[in-house]
Amino acid sequence: MAQAWRCAGLSWTAGGPVLIWDGGRRSALTWGKTVAFGVAEGGARTCVGARGNTCPLAARVSARSTGPRCEECARLDRAHSVAADTLADDPRPYRVYLAWFGAGMTKVGITAERRGSARLLEQGAVCFSWLGTGPLMAARRTEELLRAALRVPDRIPYAAKRAARAALPATGEERAAEIAVLHARALELTGWPESLAPAPFRPVDHVEAFGLAEAPAPVGVVGELAAGGAVSGELVAAAGPDLHLATDRGVLVLDTRLLPGWELLPAGGRRVEVPVRALKERPAAQDGLF
Repeated sequence: MAQAWRCAGLSWTAGGPVLIWDGGRRSALTWGKTVAFGVAEGGARTCVGARGNTCPLAARVSARSTGPRCEECARLDRAHSVAADTLADDPRPYRVYLAWFGAGMTKVGITAERRGSARLLEQGAVCFSWLGTGPLMAARRTEELLRAALRVPDRIPYAAKRAARAALPATGEERAAEIAVLHARALELTGWPESLAPAPFRPVDHVEAFGLAEAPAPVGVVGELAAGGAVSGELVAAAGPDLHLATDRGVLVLDTRLLPGWELLPAGGRRVEVPVRALKERPAAQDGLF
């Protein structure tokens, strides 16, 4: 029997997307590369544990969930996290950013300066601009200021981001137009923390990095993996955690967050033998906070 592998998720590097496997092995993903795997027969998706520890219960996790942890391990994983507001004493500098995902779909967020733009690639931001840099709590206060004053959310549902990518403006200038306006309004606000240094508007566009300019539009999304199933296709684009694969059923989106917790085996061809669902329609506009 072929060796089984466990995927630890997708990471973005300067060279593009990379699949990470338990044990540290990495698989660089390039356009045209075949991505193919089968799911072990008779298996089930199990919790990946937290903070380097295995799940003591080897709990089962829903095949449809983008979170690969049981409730208890998820709580432990977020117990010391900037994203969950449970880490307030990090002395390293943080950046505030505006990220754009499609028409009427902009969010504000923060990321550690040392990570560069990796966080924006991981979220699938089509374009973004930095707003400023400073201590963690100053960055948090600035994020809250923009949410309240400009009604810019700090979260957008991922299905909405995915749907918006199907109808992007043709030029980088058009894609940056909304964050240009918001960036100017943000710098005019009073109440910025003195310790946060504002940054000029310099949009960064990810359409080329994601391979979206030339890729065919996807026709569906892998809904879940299943024991005995398989996914095989040629990589034509990638954005955030999504891989766009040309398969025997057309171009399908595979959310790599569905992979951790399964035992995966080598496979070939361009076949897809797991549940597939239609892409959700693009919402008309962003409204309120998510």
